[in-house]
Amino acid sequence: MATASNVTAGKPKIGGAIYVAPAGTALPNDATTALAEAYVSLGYVSEDGVTNSNSPSSDNIKAWGGDIVMNLMTEKADNFTFTLIEALNVDVLKFVYGDSNVTGTLANGITVKANSSIPSSKVIVIDMIMTDGALKRVVMPSAYISEVGDIVYKDDEAVGYETTVLCPPDAQGNTHYEYIKRT
Repeated sequence: MATASNVTAGKPKIGGAIYVAPAGTALPNDATTALAEAYVSLGYVSEDGVTNSNSPSSDNIKAWGGDIVMNLMTEKADNFTFTLIEALNVDVLKFVYGDSNVTGTLANGITVKANSSIPSSKVIVIDMIMTDGALKRVVMPSAYISEVGDIVYKDDEAVGYETTVLCPPDAQGNTHYEYIKRT
């Protein structure tokens, strides 16, 4: 039976929705427990929200004559894409450029070094509020940036870092976890 109360939308949790912590930080295992102190907020995300691309790719195996006789999964990448719009937030800059490539504070001056060093993997948590106050938490145990889109500087648009992260499987073979609880 269809239930309208199960239809939902995802809004960011007040005070921030995307948090990062160093690889190896204890993972939350529910939708409501407070995050450990190691997690830092990446602030506002653009109105486009978060997109999860989690679809397998496959190839058809054809027999002589053209009949499809088998379908093989060739990959199943789990990517999340979001645009961070707090371009003056040191934690955002460290996430995008790598911890060792960003120094200083906004008050004293920030230095960002753009180079080909690879930022380390991070634990990423996304907290959302669903319809009727249900909480949803997405936990990525070991995500790393696979792509950063063009950074546009315009007078009628917020500077943002369109970021795609790839989630490789953890020791249990899971790329991310989702926890949902109606409060």
